[in-house]
Amino acid sequence: MRDTIDGALLARMLIHAAAAINSQKQHINELNVFPVPDGDTGTNMSLTIGTAATELKKKPAGTVGEVASTNASALLRGARGNSGVILSLLFRGFAKAVKEKETIDGRDLAIALDFGVAAAYKAVMKPAEGTILTVSRLSAAQAAATAREDATPEVVLEAAIREGHVALDDTINQNPVLKKAGVVDAGGKGFLVILQGMLDELRGLPMPETEDEGTVKEKADFAALSEEEITFAFDTVFIVRKTNRHVDLTPYQAYLNSIGDSLVIGEDDDAFKVHVHTNTPGDALNEAQKYGVLELAKIENMRTQAEDLAAGKHVQSTDDLDAVEAELEQGCSSAPAKAAPEKKYGVVAVCAGEGLAAVFADLGADGIISGGQTMNPSTDDIMREIDKTPAEIVFVLPNNGNIIMAAQQCIPLAEDKKVVVLPTKTVPQGISALLSMDPDAGEEENIAAMTEAFGRVATSEITYAARDSDFDGFAIKQGDYLALAEHQLFGTDRNLDALLERLAQAEPQQNAEFISIFYGSDVTEEDAQRALSIFQSACPNAEVNLLSGGQPVYYYMISAE
Repeated sequence: MRDTIDGALLARMLIHAAAAINSQKQHINELNVFPVPDGDTGTNMSLTIGTAATELKKKPAGTVGEVASTNASALLRGARGNSGVILSLLFRGFAKAVKEKETIDGRDLAIALDFGVAAAYKAVMKPAEGTILTVSRLSAAQAAATAREDATPEVVLEAAIREGHVALDDTINQNPVLKKAGVVDAGGKGFLVILQGMLDELRGLPMPETEDEGTVKEKADFAALSEEEITFAFDTVFIVRKTNRHVDLTPYQAYLNSIGDSLVIGEDDDAFKVHVHTNTPGDALNEAQKYGVLELAKIENMRTQAEDLAAGKHVQSTDDLDAVEAELEQGCSSAPAKAAPEKKYGVVAVCAGEGLAAVFADLGADGIISGGQTMNPSTDDIMREIDKTPAEIVFVLPNNGNIIMAAQQCIPLAEDKKVVVLPTKTVPQGISALLSMDPDAGEEENIAAMTEAFGRVATSEITYAARDSDFDGFAIKQGDYLALAEHQLFGTDRNLDALLERLAQAEPQQNAEFISIFYGSDVTEEDAQRALSIFQSACPNAEVNLLSGGQPVYYYMISAE
């Protein structure tokens, strides 16, 4: 066993930790119900420490203090979500404890873990037990106790992890939300995965590559958690560069507590990062600018995330701002090509699937962004397509409720053209809106016509259940086909044709003049033709069209108008 850890080894331990949590992020997502059931803790923690790993790989390893400082700074700027910000604070305190150290032993490691806990508890405004804070605190306490007997880093870290698992198992009894969902705390689990990755590198074990999907793991019952339990809808994270290094953030903390909860603020000499759940993210951002210059921000609607999870759909983050930041840091900061206006109107649409993309292209869309459920584009992605569109006025069709806010943030960013975001929530709505655009009509006339057009569209979708759950009174079994009408659960069935028949008999389809069926990437031509026949028989007064959408997740998307 090694008696000490030097800078190079610490860097490898942290890089290994990033690989470890990346390999288990989906499992951790499936445990995420507190403070809100939005299923992204694993992704957030993985991306947070992944930012640090990228930075550590770029820089030659120095002393332990230098490596820890690099890690802490990268974590602060890359922190995503509540768990990511707390993780950055844990390592911020760690870095302060080893600032002057060239190497560390087990005693130093224990002290550093304790410093991290102190930093996290100090920054979290309303610490809750049964969380990552509890797990990290009890892990650090055991590390200190062990270090008094044996200062070998491996022994100390192993003891911290062992006690951490005891604490993790008890989180289900400490937090009523976890108890209701039947899972342990996701953030605590992620923290232990990171520590285990560090220990594995210390022992010379190979880095993990992918998560073993065949392993039986616990999952949260997201359907047992009511949307009403989400008091504050928007998960808001942003970075502010300080105008004064010695700025006092106490008044700002008090203000944020008055408009939200789950508040965590991490800072260094140059910047501070805020995580807060609030219903008024704009107010939080505006107030922050009294203390410095706003650099980056991300806002996610946790209610829609929770709804999708309860419906059996996998949800990831709604933007990719951290990836954009990484691109900029890697020297890809050249301004995207901006097309000069050559016509009055242009259209940018979001969709997933080659068939759907072809439909939008055929209808005259200038830019098409691949995205939708599980892969929502960022504001930057949308802005790039807007910049490339040679028009004075660019209509943006998000075609997904989770993308509307990201699209709206493009409005003030456009410099030489006007951006109009039409709040389409489905692909069929977007197609209907595009069909109604008149290149010779006035702006307001087009907005009114396109809005009226997509408002007439009733959208239904068929997907599948990834697990057993109970949702809106429906007992859902893994493998069931799910029919959604306007994103609300319409019904379930083990027989797809039977479910299609029920959907065809529903009022929107029975009253429709036009029905379009877009079949997905997992549907054969034969099955699609059978779906067409079902709708033609059930809806004799409607013109029914069948198109290959090629979309993932949904077997069928059906529009009726």
